[in-house]
Amino acid sequence: MSVGRTARESGAGYTVTSMEEAGELVGRALVVVVDDRTAHGEEDHSGPLVTELLGEAGFLVDGVVVVPSDEVEIRNALNTAVIGGVDLVIAIGGTGVTPRDVTPEATRTILDRELLGIAEALRSSGLAAGIVDAGLSRGLAGVSGSTLVVNIAGSRAAVRDGMATLGPLAAQIIGQFSSLDI
Repeated sequence: MSVGRTARESGAGYTVTSMEEAGELVGRALVVVVDDRTAHGEEDHSGPLVTELLGEAGFLVDGVVVVPSDEVEIRNALNTAVIGGVDLVIAIGGTGVTPRDVTPEATRTILDRELLGIAEALRSSGLAAGIVDAGLSRGLAGVSGSTLVVNIAGSRAAVRDGMATLGPLAAQIIGQFSSLDI
């Protein structure tokens, strides 16, 4: 067991491990905010929220990159994060149904493997919480090299719910990658 974790026996006879308040570092993350208005100077509301939630989940956030809804710019930001060696890249916004929503298309081009279960969990959790835009999201999740890449709808409610759903899944995947002899 790692330092910074506590364990207890569950009623089902297996050990449950949870993060303590001081917690251990899960990994490094980068946030990509996809929004035309923010890219042109308006205040960013998503980036600080995601940064805060990632910190609470045990991630060190390397930064927030804001890009317009342009497939090439999104792809470049995602590739830069992957090449930079972060464990998790979260792209916020651009997952809807309008012609400007191209985050999934940009993401698909950099993924080695899609993780359909994560994308479906984000949609399902959002719908269960009454967050319609999360349920309508075309967002993807997958792996590029040893980096987990996830799209989340851009509303504050979708971000909050998505991060709550993603946290333990991301920690599991990053743990699997860190245990490999690469």
